Amino acid sequence: MGLSMAAAYDRAITIFSPDGRIYQVEYAFEAVRRGWTTLGLKTKTAIVIAAEKRKISPLQDEKSVQKVFKIDDHIGASYAGMAGDGRILLDYAIQKALIHRFYYDEPIPVEYLAKLVCDVKQLYTQHAGVRPFGVSIIFAGIDDRGPQVYMTEPSGRYVGYYVAAIGEKSNTILEYLEKNYKHDVDPKESIKLAIEAVVNIVESKPYENFIELGYADIYTRKFKILTPEEIKVYIDELVKEGKIKA
Repeated sequence: MGLSMAAAYDRAITIFSPDGRIYQVEYAFEAVRRGWTTLGLKTKTAIVIAAEKRKISPLQDEKSVQKVFKIDDHIGASYAGMAGDGRILLDYAIQKALIHRFYYDEPIPVEYLAKLVCDVKQLYTQHAGVRPFGVSIIFAGIDDRGPQVYMTEPSGRYVGYYVAAIGEKSNTILEYLEKNYKHDVDPKESIKLAIEAVVNIVESKPYENFIELGYADIYTRKFKILTPEEIKVYIDELVKEGKIKA
């Protein structure tokens, strides 16, 4: 009887277990924990999103894999977890950002965009016949409140961060940045700080082919995704400074 009851709580999304848990939502968090690691950080002058890429197969073209996305001129995003779920929600975010610009003739606030996406995520935690989205998304951008970073969870919760990391090796990145994070730095140093953190978890070289990075600063408020060649310039500087190994 006990086993069958446990199985019922395990399979149903509309039923709380006796200890107040919804197991399917917790399993969605596990999908995020197994994803490729992604970092979002904000400093006084910039926001940066950086993500690792892996070569799953010797025949795979790693350049075809995208992890950092431009949502609007001033906002970028990346995800960890189920790629299909991430793609659908990022398309939804792009659509909402465009609609907001059309209706109000102004860029959408970063927090409001995170809320709209989390409204959809939360809806999928309370209806029978659906499953939660197995993905967390980091939104980062510059709006009237300055640099903003928000991380959305499969449960529909979102929280603002100075540094947010999701995915398989997020703890390694967070441990590094807890010791080395600086808020009062310029955009260039913000980018280098993100690269320093992500290099610690990248499994293949050259690093620039397996790191994807985008940033925006308070001066232009334009989100830009860097090319591997541009990332290599920062990596070479970090090597010269002795902060990472070649």
